[in-house]
Amino acid sequence: MTNDHKGKRGCVSVNKSASRNECVNVPTPGLLPSANLPVTLADITITDHLVADIHFPDPVLEIKDIKKRVKIVQCRLLLGPTSDPDTGIPLFIKGFIRKNIQYATPCPHAKSDCVSSEMRSLTVDVPFECVTVVTDFLTDPILPTSNTREEFDFFRAQSLGHGYPEKDQMLSSDLSQFHQVSTQFYNQIPFCELVSSSIVQWDEAVDRYPLPNNGPFEEGTFHNIVEKTFLQFRVRVYQNQQIALNGNG
Repeated sequence: MTNDHKGKRGCVSVNKSASRNECVNVPTPGLLPSANLPVTLADITITDHLVADIHFPDPVLEIKDIKKRVKIVQCRLLLGPTSDPDTGIPLFIKGFIRKNIQYATPCPHAKSDCVSSEMRSLTVDVPFECVTVVTDFLTDPILPTSNTREEFDFFRAQSLGHGYPEKDQMLSSDLSQFHQVSTQFYNQIPFCELVSSSIVQWDEAVDRYPLPNNGPFEEGTFHNIVEKTFLQFRVRVYQNQQIALNGNG
């Protein structure tokens, strides 16, 4: 079968594949009854500190409530063939704190005795990113096995052509041929689970001004706040591993 299309030859031309009854299988030696299960590598609590400048599209009289949710978009144990769990393995964390800020914005024409306001909300994502080194493993991770690739050549004697004695030859390998043995291993990559999170935050207005039009003297509005956040969250790191089953299953 070829990849010819409308008379044009494709990039690759292949023969018809072997039928299924020509495939041969042999069992992998030395294996015991087992199950491929997620094993807990580590259960850790991570701490980070954030400072964010948040701008409101409307003048803010006061903040009524802030609903928060931690979102982890990447949690990757940087495991390599030479990693050593005893000396620690880096864990890369990247995510956001989703904040829905409910606030009151004053209506126009505030008077001296009262202030009418409307309720609005602003949703923002405050990003964070950090690397922590995991040293306390409940179960050691299975390190990835490296792929291998080896090339080899065959000797070939070729005529030197016009201008050289007929008995002389060029002794080398054949540049028109390429030979290689390669092996690929499809290792199990560790993955994470977010268990819980805790957030302590301070929000401070940095541009608060009194209300215009003779509003109450203690009232004012602002557009910008600086938010300082102390973030803690707990994650579990897993890896699928082959677990041997005993005689009782």
